[in-house]
Amino acid sequence: MRRLFDEHIKRQVTFLDGAWLFTTDAENKGEELGFQNGLQNAKSVIVPSAWNSQIDLYGYEGVCWYQKEFYFDGTARIVFEGVMTECKVWLDGKYLGYHYGGFCQFDFIVPDLSKGNHTLVVKVDNSFDEHSIPQKDVDWYHFGGITRSVSVEKLQGVAITYQKIDYALNQDRTEAQISFTVELYGADKKKETALTVTLDGETLFSKTLSLRKGSRHIIVSDKIKVTNLKLWDTASPYLYTVAFSTDTDDIIDKIGFRTIEVKDCKLLLNGKSIELRGVNRHEDHPEFGMTVPAAIMERDLEIIADMGCNAIRGSHYPNSRIFLDMLDEKGFLFYSEIPIWGCGFKEATLGDTLVLKRGLEMHKEMVRHYYNHPSIILWGMHNEIKTDTDNAFIMSKLYYTFLKENGGNRLVTYATCKPNVDNCFEFCDIISINQYFGWYYGTREDWKLFPDKFDRRRRELGFGDKPVIMSEFGAAANYGTHTFSDVKWTEEYQAKLHEIALQTFHDCPYMIGSFIWQFCDTASDKDMMKVKSLNNKGLLSAYREPKQAYFTAKEKYLKFKKEAENNG
Repeated sequence: MRRLFDEHIKRQVTFLDGAWLFTTDAENKGEELGFQNGLQNAKSVIVPSAWNSQIDLYGYEGVCWYQKEFYFDGTARIVFEGVMTECKVWLDGKYLGYHYGGFCQFDFIVPDLSKGNHTLVVKVDNSFDEHSIPQKDVDWYHFGGITRSVSVEKLQGVAITYQKIDYALNQDRTEAQISFTVELYGADKKKETALTVTLDGETLFSKTLSLRKGSRHIIVSDKIKVTNLKLWDTASPYLYTVAFSTDTDDIIDKIGFRTIEVKDCKLLLNGKSIELRGVNRHEDHPEFGMTVPAAIMERDLEIIADMGCNAIRGSHYPNSRIFLDMLDEKGFLFYSEIPIWGCGFKEATLGDTLVLKRGLEMHKEMVRHYYNHPSIILWGMHNEIKTDTDNAFIMSKLYYTFLKENGGNRLVTYATCKPNVDNCFEFCDIISINQYFGWYYGTREDWKLFPDKFDRRRRELGFGDKPVIMSEFGAAANYGTHTFSDVKWTEEYQAKLHEIALQTFHDCPYMIGSFIWQFCDTASDKDMMKVKSLNNKGLLSAYREPKQAYFTAKEKYLKFKKEAENNG
């Protein structure tokens, strides 16, 4: 897995990134023709990438096939970090399995591969049907392909396939009671080994055990006391190194200790009130689609930090793990959600059994693979669905219950575009609202009236103790468009809207922050009738050139940041 640090020292990891064979299959006849046994007349492409970045496949939706040869000997764990959207996998012509969902890791363990070359074949499909998540009507470009890294790992002896850390801090947050969960796999014939867990080099746990070949075992530890704790926060994001090891294997991770809670209609990070100064950000770049290089991710964070932000919403799907590592290191707060994006979901689709099941599985995968990241303070269940319907109520209750029971030290929310008729507010810790006064409806001045109007509604519903985040707001502007008149699509109009809205949110006592829509212009579905097929509401152009609204937002956010610092 591509991380900012080495996850493994003992384990042999070979990344399969680079040249793969590739072919399209528009009629979906590849399995019938035996593509799983090897591709014929295929061209070479680079993995990871989105196939829509190829000149002749920009608008392609459907099936494509990939093939990679690699040398191996022993028990293999084949790891895919992200495939858009569903796929089947074969190794040497043998079917390994299926996965649905484009943004989380999945893997296959294959024991006793013979020494030599092996052929990995992947069938990828990014087309839509009535059970798809997201649905076809979606305001971002629905890329296809193997969009994140692929690796093959050699498992030996007693191997570690998963770990997570749970903790509770004492009242003054100087001590922690830690427990861990670790999953083990017997890769070889039964052997005795020592499982050791360390935190910044200090041993927390050590136990001798053995495991039969092919068997799995889960250990959940008792609570372990850690004293003289260094907290993780936005100003000082201290990270501990946690290492799990056996005689033959290891997993290394970075964790941070912090609390996040809502109290007296305030958001408290480590017991102190904090205002979220945020932007929404898609993983998108004109040249690379969703396969954004790490250097561009880092540059994005430099720009976001420069404008005074302390928070990012990952619109509208789990972001790359290496990006979350960057957030952990730099002290950003993160709102992570799955790609149930509103307008395309009819009421009947929200109640569809397979859609509910797929959405729940996406939440399970997001929680499993992102659990240890201290930057994640909010789990987002869905965005702009029909929350005035019975099926949305059932969906929200299902996902909220799962996340509260399994999501760790986080708060749960969802983004509503129906705040005046929403019937799901009981299933969130914070109310997140998407509204676009001054763009799709109303005027910019209507923002000044919104706080009092919504305050009356939330109190009537009995939710006066729940704070509010403005999770989306904004206006589009074509980069470089200026006029003498105050009209839409100009940089001046966009900047003035942000000036009014940001100050309004900051002055509202029950609002705890905002996420501007959006960081930069991004590719949108070509059928959405957007200028240049872009969502132009970015503070920057798609190539990260600042619009006037960027400087307006920077002025406001830096002012709010200084006020917070002066108030202690």
